[in-house]
Amino acid sequence: MTDNRRWWALGAISLATFMTYLDNNVVNVALPTIQRDLGLGISGLEWIVSGYILVFAGLMLTGGRLADVFGRRRIFMIGLGVFTAASFAAGLATDGTALIAARALQGVGAAFLAPTALALLTSIFPDPRERATAVGLWSAVGALALALGPLTGGLISERWHWGWIYLINVPIGVVTLGLGLWAIRVTPQDRVRHSLDVPGLVTSGLALSALTYALIEGDGAGWTSPEILVSFGLAAAFAAAFAVIETRSHEPMIDLSLFRSRVFSGGLLSMGLWSFGVFGIYFFTALYLQNALGFSPTEAGLSFVPMALVMAVTAAVAQRISRALGTARTVAAGLLLMAVAVFGISFIGQDGSFGDLLPWFLAYGLGGGMLVPLTTAILGTLPTGRTGVASGVLNISREIFGLLGVTVLGAILSGRQSSILQDGARPLTAFLEAYQFTLVIAAVIVLVGVPVSLFSLRSPAAAQDPGSAETADERLAVPAA
Repeated sequence: MTDNRRWWALGAISLATFMTYLDNNVVNVALPTIQRDLGLGISGLEWIVSGYILVFAGLMLTGGRLADVFGRRRIFMIGLGVFTAASFAAGLATDGTALIAARALQGVGAAFLAPTALALLTSIFPDPRERATAVGLWSAVGALALALGPLTGGLISERWHWGWIYLINVPIGVVTLGLGLWAIRVTPQDRVRHSLDVPGLVTSGLALSALTYALIEGDGAGWTSPEILVSFGLAAAFAAAFAVIETRSHEPMIDLSLFRSRVFSGGLLSMGLWSFGVFGIYFFTALYLQNALGFSPTEAGLSFVPMALVMAVTAAVAQRISRALGTARTVAAGLLLMAVAVFGISFIGQDGSFGDLLPWFLAYGLGGGMLVPLTTAILGTLPTGRTGVASGVLNISREIFGLLGVTVLGAILSGRQSSILQDGARPLTAFLEAYQFTLVIAAVIVLVGVPVSLFSLRSPAAAQDPGSAETADERLAVPAA
């Protein structure tokens, strides 16, 4: 593949990632409008959001495995086509059932796209330096999508028909499909597996679906309700069955010995802690901006844009920082900045303004952007033939920890709020105090990632020779033979 075409391929992969990340949160601020238009109850609204996440998380390992068996380019294109068609159906839906079904189909497309995107980058950019730059640019696009989601949803729901939050994916998807067909070329390692490992596919999909369902529905149904306890039990049982199957398979989906790798397992945990903070803080800070500070949906969405821009710019240059400081110190510094920023936000109350929030938002974006070398380091521990499923594992850790961020922090916030209300406080006062307390808890949890990353991502060579940090990072970025 020519140099020029490789960078066009990066553009296609980044556009596809932008669409799937955007759909993680674009719908939230448009839910009241959808509820009025389609006459839905709370349960219907919840499934518009959770139906996508449930299928997305449940099938991501399957998508990675299919990419390793049938070819990354082929599965990427299929996922892109499915996601685009499902977006068209969602935008034209006239009732709740049709919209939920279309959202689930979007989840199928996203589950094929997400793991193949990272796997394609590792094959299209074999040079470690170029790959690091590509991953940085790809991550920057993802960061922009996370912030532009609420803004896009707010603008569309206030000015146009809500269906356009999905229909905007259609022209982007068509352009990306054409660009990808031209720019993404089949490489010798595009198809590297020979069998599907059907038992592994089934048990992993059922385990992830049961776990995701329990996390989504736990707060509403009650964490000790039979429904949720059964879901957690099924998740554990299928996960155990999956582990047994993988140890006996001649061509397993995941070589479980990979988790013995300090970089792989510690890197996944660090990524999960990052996701825990990002998803939880985005969700509850959006509520704070609207309920406590009186921002409109569009104003709340705009508030996240400076954070996203800083995150995107930092992500694009994060590998240079990593070459100077080393991967471990760069990632640890990023998590530390995020934790400090979350802690700082906890001191801003009802009388705060966007100007008070902005410095902490910028620090948060700077820290988030510095975590890009973490992705390169995790993928660099893997044999080339396993990058499809490994990318699925990476994305799953992000989604599951993100759901944990929303559910765990949500449970803490609700419990604290109820306790304060029982003491006679006003509802807004109770929400603010509970929100601030929850932010402190979130900051502590993200802070745990600092020692985890320093330990797991450290380079023995760099420890012996401070001048060799660049070489050590490059070795982390090269897939094992």
